[in-house]
Amino acid sequence: MTDEKQRRVQLAAASRQNSEPDTLRQRRLRGLELMGQLPRPRMQRFRFQDWPLIADRPLNWCQSSATNLASTRLDEAVIRVTQLGQTTVSLSLPQPLRDQGVILTDIFTAARDHADLFDKYFMSAIRADENKLTAYHQAYLNAGLFLYVPKNVVVEQPIMAELIQDNTQDEPLVSHILVVADQGSRVKFIQHLTSIGDHTNPANMMVELIAHDGSEIDFSSLDELGPTTHTYFKRRADIGRDAHVEWTVGVMNAGDTVGDMDAELLGTGGYANSKVIAVTTGKQRVGINNRVTNRGKYTTGLINQRGVILEQSELIFNGIGQIIHGAHGAQADQQNRVLIMSPQARGDANPILLIDENDVQAGHAASVGPVDPQQMYYLMSRGIPRPQAQRMVIRGFLGAVLAAIPSQDVRDKIIDVLERKLTDGLQYQ
Repeated sequence: MTDEKQRRVQLAAASRQNSEPDTLRQRRLRGLELMGQLPRPRMQRFRFQDWPLIADRPLNWCQSSATNLASTRLDEAVIRVTQLGQTTVSLSLPQPLRDQGVILTDIFTAARDHADLFDKYFMSAIRADENKLTAYHQAYLNAGLFLYVPKNVVVEQPIMAELIQDNTQDEPLVSHILVVADQGSRVKFIQHLTSIGDHTNPANMMVELIAHDGSEIDFSSLDELGPTTHTYFKRRADIGRDAHVEWTVGVMNAGDTVGDMDAELLGTGGYANSKVIAVTTGKQRVGINNRVTNRGKYTTGLINQRGVILEQSELIFNGIGQIIHGAHGAQADQQNRVLIMSPQARGDANPILLIDENDVQAGHAASVGPVDPQQMYYLMSRGIPRPQAQRMVIRGFLGAVLAAIPSQDVRDKIIDVLERKLTDGLQYQ
């Protein structure tokens, strides 16, 4: 039996072991086929093709023990979901929302019990045939969540998903978050990515947001995966007529990370605001594409990225604003700014505008450089020690994005992680 055939047999057997419908099993096999045909993705001015982002092992189903987790405080202000590796530790949805037709479940229960919705939307915004890593994701998916909000339903409580990679085992995390907001609905979704254990594993993390006409999705994420995780993430939103999507992401991983943020403004009057903060330390390397594509008329696409580079690390921001022919009255604006805190650090901020239509508004701003010496002089002349002055300047630099984060909880968590990284990263500057 050839290696390829053996992998197909094993993948199909693992799918049946997980009681998956035939449609998902066929998707997995198609993903495996595409893996052998497609190249890895590329990123402008950032090389990561040699990173171990694909685990060379079969699909396995592994239980993780919740005893490895620290106790989580109960907060009635949010709806909380916790997944440790492939194991759903806790998931509950208030009965009033269930009565209104809201669905919140793990991704495999969605495939079995809500096949009509799952088959329609899963890997519809992100396609398996985009590159080798999206194909791998479809073939070796082993965790994730599904949220559906029916027409005109407003979910007042934020939904908090705690996703923890279990690096106490030699298993990758291939996780998919699928959020579907039907017409006129509103929801806030908060994702917190962390890890436990010290085994070296890849994480392939994808998010699809489907914002139907007139809906609103507010998606926040704090990425805090550990140093032994090599991360590839891809997050894309399909945005309908007069729909509104807010992305707010804090990339605070300790390991090498590469990823894409995408907003597809498909319908007239759609709005997307994509905000990213990234801080790199040690020798880690981080590359992020942040793209907003205006396809519908009178759409608005905004990008705001701020990064801080410490020690010998590297950070690349590519901001890509594209206005497609026919998108009359569209607006595309972006800011990409990077603060370099060490002579050994490397960074770049690349604004890219692709305009194929008249009667539009488009603009960009970019900056890469060290801390303003006048700011440092002003603070230190008033008796503030240099390390504290540096942290104050950095907080001010990131403040424009931090202040725009709608969730106080996410904002506080990002600030806590930021302070830890700055304390560690600045002590050797």
